[in-house]
Amino acid sequence: MKILYLYSELSPYLRPVFDIYVKTYGVELHVVHWDHTRRTPYQPVLMDGVFYYKRSEYNLAKLKKLTGEIVPDLIYVVGWMDMDYLRITRKYRARGIPVIVGFDDNWFGNFRQRLGSLVMRSIGRLFFSHAFVSFARQYEFAKRMGFKDENIISNLLSCDTHLFHGLHSKLPAKRINYPHTFVYIGRFSQEKGIDLLVQAFKLYRNKFAGTWNLLCVGGGGLRCLFDGVENLKVLDFVDQTKMLSILDTSGAFVMPSYKDMCPLAVHEAASACLPLILSSGVGNKSTFLIDGFNGYSFNSTSVRGLALAMHKISLLADSELIEMSEHSYVLSKRVSPEITAASLMSILLNE
Repeated sequence: MKILYLYSELSPYLRPVFDIYVKTYGVELHVVHWDHTRRTPYQPVLMDGVFYYKRSEYNLAKLKKLTGEIVPDLIYVVGWMDMDYLRITRKYRARGIPVIVGFDDNWFGNFRQRLGSLVMRSIGRLFFSHAFVSFARQYEFAKRMGFKDENIISNLLSCDTHLFHGLHSKLPAKRINYPHTFVYIGRFSQEKGIDLLVQAFKLYRNKFAGTWNLLCVGGGGLRCLFDGVENLKVLDFVDQTKMLSILDTSGAFVMPSYKDMCPLAVHEAASACLPLILSSGVGNKSTFLIDGFNGYSFNSTSVRGLALAMHKISLLADSELIEMSEHSYVLSKRVSPEITAASLMSILLNE
């Protein structure tokens, strides 16, 4: 059984999913990936049964030739932003090969999305047989794009839950000395709400007499906003091993995004047993956060709302924070690499 992935930039979360395709389902996996517009330094891990092809080395003619040599039983394509990918999928869709499009965007109902919906309803079936979506908000998007319920599968995105769930065994140590540090992990960019985060943290410390510190991990053009902010520490992007150490020594995870599709850092933080503070703009909020159960949410444009959420967390007793940590761990199990792989394979196994 052969699967062709027509992908964008690769990320670490794909490794365990690829591993399951090969070891559990006996798949031979071929992955074409973007290597010319990279936002992170991640390099794909070499694995038996997985073959990588750099997109920069394949024009349309070479892509056609490669696909013809592979003879895939299923094609997965990441969105519709690569026109050469779409030319490949249309050809194989016409042959009856399952072609699954993945997307993790949220439905906002803006002009661009409404226009895209009209186009997809008209011609989408020529390119794709199924939609592979992340969670509830993305399911709505797929429906508006014209996909029928029976042609939509969920559970597209999962972090490496096995890796991050390892921190569950360290919760007893936090019962003795719970770390009073908020942590943000992600790009330092406008859509991530970095300006809002800085303003809210200052308000939390000054107006609400907050005592917790803030750690921001990542990189990007808005790093300068952190300069001179007291009780705030900044670290560059780290690999997953170092990220485990950071999450283990943090008390709560904050994602202040204005609009964010399905940030995997949220799933990683929940899997690492951290209480969550998420904005209303975070696309996977409804999956991994229940207000008052494992954290708090706030309006994505409200500085005061985020500061209040921080205040509420810091007022909790350590025992209550541990309870929230356990609840995050439970909610993190809603999706896993095994569930992601099984969801895609269900298309082939049910034919």
